[in-house]
Amino acid sequence: MGLPTDDAVVIQKGKKAGEPYVITVNCPDKTGLGCDICYTILDFGLYIIKGDVSTDGIWCYVILWVVPHASSPMVRWANLKERLLSVCPSCSVSFYLTQPSPPAASSPVYLLTFCSHDRRGLLHDVTQVLCELELTIQRVKVTTTPDGRVLDLFFITDNLELLHTKERQDETYKQLHAVLGQSFSCELQLAGSQFDNLQCVSSLSPSVAEELFRCELSDNEFRTQALSPDMMNLKRGSVTIDNSMSPAHTLLQIDCVDHKGFLYDIMRTLKDCNIQIAYGRFSAVNKGQRELDLFIRQKDGKKIVDPDKQDVLCSRLKAEMLHPLRVIITNRGPDTELLVANPVELSGKGRPRVFYDVTLAMKTLGICIFSLRMVHYITSSLFTRWMTFNIFLQAEIGRHCTSDLVWEVYRFLLDENCRFDMSCMVGRNQIVDKVRRTLMGW
Repeated sequence: MGLPTDDAVVIQKGKKAGEPYVITVNCPDKTGLGCDICYTILDFGLYIIKGDVSTDGIWCYVILWVVPHASSPMVRWANLKERLLSVCPSCSVSFYLTQPSPPAASSPVYLLTFCSHDRRGLLHDVTQVLCELELTIQRVKVTTTPDGRVLDLFFITDNLELLHTKERQDETYKQLHAVLGQSFSCELQLAGSQFDNLQCVSSLSPSVAEELFRCELSDNEFRTQALSPDMMNLKRGSVTIDNSMSPAHTLLQIDCVDHKGFLYDIMRTLKDCNIQIAYGRFSAVNKGQRELDLFIRQKDGKKIVDPDKQDVLCSRLKAEMLHPLRVIITNRGPDTELLVANPVELSGKGRPRVFYDVTLAMKTLGICIFSLRMVHYITSSLFTRWMTFNIFLQAEIGRHCTSDLVWEVYRFLLDENCRFDMSCMVGRNQIVDKVRRTLMGW
């Protein structure tokens, strides 16, 4: 009656090439379990084709059909199973839905500092190596020097919890050397208080913050998010609540444009609102649209009958359906800055693979990340000779708080010497559209 057994998670390969894998989770239930499962699947670069969820409030059964994204690194299926097992509650009755689960122990944060000659796509190549090694990027400071070298700080955690071992560290060095070449040098150490100093991003101006975090999109803005002809006529989507279909549960029906991480976005919102799912069906894509039917109830076991609570829930879900990731380009003094933002779970976890997708879009577009803004450097023994040298900020990740949410914000100062005209809206919109499409899986 301790930890979940191996058969709590079963992963079956499709019988024919190209057929989806089938992931089955059969374990005790808890509020937010669906979100944790979807987070893990998204973190491994997988796309959920369809799914079913069923629970009696004590035990749950989840079955999902998944395929890898074309742009994702190779999936380690055995590691995926271990990660899914780690989010399943214990088989002890004290972990049933009616009891709160103990907070998960936080993983130690490590500082990976490396220096290399700069080149196009370098940042994404490093990010891909870290993803393949299942090292999660928590914060990053990406810098360049006038002599064409990069000095980057990655604050990372290890999903395998093995980074304290020499074998795991040597594996990390080996994979990075394979990508960066012999000119590469790096150092890995526990971050300590250095990580705490990078929790917040540099201050955003009120006008930029208002544009980045506003909830509503106009019809014109929604259309510009789907510029390809096959998506121009898609519906914005709808969220409806019906209490007449079940004596014990509220029926939540969602219909909207499909995107990568769609199920995670819905499950995260329900988890943060303490909504429990009794049964759910996630239908396959039909002409670019997704349909999701969920029978839900509040944490106290009651239906959602209060009109105000219904409106709040529907509004939050609509925002996640239509605008789950924010992408804008703005001016930062004389420089051009790309900003990407996504909501953070109440548990503190940010959306997986955002940095991977943004750097992939930049590499595809052939855009370098560059700036002329001075910053202070966190010293490490490997690069003490640079302590008095001016370095330049390229990119950073941090957190920003609004009145109702915490956001993870990614900031990239872009090289003006690229094939896109940064001075006009057409060039900027092309960059925003490519980044957004990569993030949304379009």
